[in-house]
Amino acid sequence: MATADVAKDSDRDTRELNVPIDEEYASSTNEGIQQFAYSDSRKIGITGAVFLILNKMIGTGIFSTPSAIFAATGSVGVSIILWIVGGIITFCGLSVFLEFGLAIPLSGGEKNYLERVYRHPRYLASCVLASQMILLGFSSGNSLAFGRYILAASGSKEGDGWTARGIAIACITFAVGLHSTLPKWGLRLVNLLGIFKVVILVFIVFSGFAAISGRLLIPPPGNFNNAFAIEVTENYGGQGAYGYATALLQIIYSYKGWENANYVLGELKHPRRTLSIAAPIAIGGVTILYVLANVAYFAAIPKDDLATSEVLVAGLFFRNVFGDSASARALPAFVALSNLGNVLAVSFAHARVNQEFGKEALLPYGKFWASIKPFDAPAAALFLHWLVTVIILVAPPAGPAYNFIVNLYTYPGSWINGFVAAGLIYLHFKKSENWTSPWHTYLPITVLYLLANIFLAIVPFIPPNGDWNAEGYPYFVFPVVGVGVLILGGIYWVCWSKIWPAIGGYRIEAHRIVEDDGKEVVRYRKIKTR
Repeated sequence: MATADVAKDSDRDTRELNVPIDEEYASSTNEGIQQFAYSDSRKIGITGAVFLILNKMIGTGIFSTPSAIFAATGSVGVSIILWIVGGIITFCGLSVFLEFGLAIPLSGGEKNYLERVYRHPRYLASCVLASQMILLGFSSGNSLAFGRYILAASGSKEGDGWTARGIAIACITFAVGLHSTLPKWGLRLVNLLGIFKVVILVFIVFSGFAAISGRLLIPPPGNFNNAFAIEVTENYGGQGAYGYATALLQIIYSYKGWENANYVLGELKHPRRTLSIAAPIAIGGVTILYVLANVAYFAAIPKDDLATSEVLVAGLFFRNVFGDSASARALPAFVALSNLGNVLAVSFAHARVNQEFGKEALLPYGKFWASIKPFDAPAAALFLHWLVTVIILVAPPAGPAYNFIVNLYTYPGSWINGFVAAGLIYLHFKKSENWTSPWHTYLPITVLYLLANIFLAIVPFIPPNGDWNAEGYPYFVFPVVGVGVLILGGIYWVCWSKIWPAIGGYRIEAHRIVEDDGKEVVRYRKIKTR
């Protein structure tokens, strides 16, 4: 039967996203039709979208990365300026993603935007993104920080060892299990912890004001005297352009999550309205809180202690302000709960992206990875996220691993976001593309976002001043691995689109239809290649 006839038989008012050709239905493991529809009670409103973004943005980063950022720059003033720059870059990225997201209101984020711009060779951009999102879109950094802060709350001084990693595995297992079996309660917990982590961050900000006024249990560190001086000591400073690039990568990591709602647009109520209101509210509030939290840290922590505190910046801050009593040690447990909220938000969103790759049959056994059975949740896609997260947690040798995991997670996104920004510039200037969107991003904003991502993609290859193995591994490991994963996506595309169809004599294609009520139907077909 012709595909067009099948579509009409199913629903005359459906809108086809891909124009298919006359082929028989698949008879393999991808055979048949899958429907993806969520009840209105499961859909996310403005408040839920705000907290979904907040929960991914406010996680490990602001409580942990200020140590590495100051150690890289060696300047209090420069560190704070970089946090402001990070907020500006985030708002530029938000504008770019709003224009794409409001024009293409489907779950999947960058996947949809890259497919819209880079249509030839077909699916190459999607395979590259799939490699990055599946292999490096993990929750390992947040889960590890959860383990470290739980240990700190118990009084342990153990670092990134196997105990912390074991707790991290328990954390990601809980998050994935909850989202897989009780999806409504997973979202409710995301919202609850979203409120909680904002309260914790506001508490740190006001405690910082108290520290500035002299309410400290240690001598005032005086970090704001000659704040813009760039110092080089054994513990901080002197890393050159490489240091600034890695510092900005750490900041971008802390801001990551602003794109979270774009990944689940298909599950938002009135997606265009919800996204355009929720995203600016969440990002604006987070940017202000981040800058003030850094002021608080510098008001209470001496420079040498801050540079060597690694993940436990917030824990050291609480100790200097409130002492080392049992009640003060309980404060890091609150930060751990904030990290848990981040893990819940990341696993929720990234599993939806993995699910989108399954819907497109870009993954082997795509129907399995796309499934929402048996609990109306993408359990298989969540399991894939869990598996990669656990591998990244156990793979690095015992010792400091947090900064490496953070950089590895963040770096490839600079390449992807750069191509997204360049694609939007192309759509604006290529009139034959007939690009329209309810939101318009002005050219200087898009160019600034593009240049920022080019800087973050290129500069990490420049050797740092001083020790090339200061973090316990060669400086070039994370950029080389990051680019290698993107290249691996290209190799996978060659295998998926050329080699495997030539060997098997067929390929699996997915054709997607979105009905007027928002229900999505995916038909899998076996296309003969010989």
